[in-house]
Amino acid sequence: MGQPEQAESNGQVVLDEDVLAEPIEPQDDDTPEPVPSRSWRTRGDFIGLTLVVVAVLVASLVLWLTSDARNTTSQTGPSQITPLQPATALPPTLSEIWRAPSGATPVPVNLDSVVVTGDGGEVVGRDAVTGDVRWRYARDWPLCTVSTAWGRIFAVHRKETNCSEVTTLDTASGKRGPQRNGDAELGTRLLNEGSHVLTTGETFAEVYRRDDLVRSMEYGRLRAIVNPNKQPRTNCTYGSFAVTGGKIALIERCPTQDPSDRLTVLKPNPEKSDEPQVISTAVTGEKGARVIAATANRVAIAGPGRIVVYDSETGGLVATYPVDVTAEDLAGDPPGRVVSTFTSTANIYWFTGSKTVALSLADLNPLWTADDTLGPGTTLAGRLLLPVQDGLKVLDQVTGEEIGSIPVNRDGHTGPVEMATEGPVVLEQRGGTLVALR
Repeated sequence: MGQPEQAESNGQVVLDEDVLAEPIEPQDDDTPEPVPSRSWRTRGDFIGLTLVVVAVLVASLVLWLTSDARNTTSQTGPSQITPLQPATALPPTLSEIWRAPSGATPVPVNLDSVVVTGDGGEVVGRDAVTGDVRWRYARDWPLCTVSTAWGRIFAVHRKETNCSEVTTLDTASGKRGPQRNGDAELGTRLLNEGSHVLTTGETFAEVYRRDDLVRSMEYGRLRAIVNPNKQPRTNCTYGSFAVTGGKIALIERCPTQDPSDRLTVLKPNPEKSDEPQVISTAVTGEKGARVIAATANRVAIAGPGRIVVYDSETGGLVATYPVDVTAEDLAGDPPGRVVSTFTSTANIYWFTGSKTVALSLADLNPLWTADDTLGPGTTLAGRLLLPVQDGLKVLDQVTGEEIGSIPVNRDGHTGPVEMATEGPVVLEQRGGTLVALR
């Protein structure tokens, strides 16, 4: 009952028509009607959009005005260079062929026929023969120093109170390579140990790794101490530095614990950068000493009237040699805390401030002395050229015998002269000026 009756017709089931007797009423549609899109053409809309655009432009302008890119000039040059052939004979005369201001290069910076000058905030790569500009790189910060290592140019710019911006540049083109920000002190010098570069300082020194300029060592008074009590002596000042492969030698002055200067030899790449690894250290008995040279197993320091050689692995005294070096020559610390030296295939030449002393590459003992010089000199055609008041002395490297002279007009300059050669071109750093001679 109450169920629709079914009838069979020709084997098919047929529903009673009453089931569909009443019509199906349409259902109410609850779906809301779409809201028309809001128009963005009102005055308020345009004002809001304008304010957003202005804010973005102002932020972009501020970012550009304060960015390093805006304050950097990078004019690159050709990537191909033709190295100059070395001179095979000494010239009878040398005359100036070009000069340029270069107050940021303590010694001539040259490589592969390119001479680099640095002055103000600008570093310039020049053709060694003509002085023509190949490339230039400039920052709105003054330069601290310019040097070379591993076939690249290193430019260190001052930011505020530190020489903190280190930039590498391709020698040929001036194209920028790896850069980093460090904590080098004002007046720093760069020393190339072979696989690392050291920045010198009075109370702090740091080392950068060759491949990527990652800091591999910090020594002294750290600006931000992460791991306390890792530095061996933090109340010391540093007098001078010298480097050789795998070693950094320095004079430390620690008045609260040492009666005299201390010679310390460090590894440039300890396991942790802020935990220095000391190879050897010894109190020298000298005051006002200078590190003048380091080799694989020897370190030489100078005191009034003598050179003292130490074993760099043990810190033990090896030998003492008398040398005519006055206290006046050793007064104060050398500029940049690096003594003036030049190393050839024959000897190491040390400029004391009034004379040049040749040291053996084997054991650092003094071989001979040339008086009344202005610098450690350079080599040309296998001979040693030493700057003197009226030009250049030409010496035999083995014996120190004077075998000739070349007059040079220095326009009244009488101060120290640092030298180098690039092919047949002789370079002289006279104070803040770089002069090329040929």
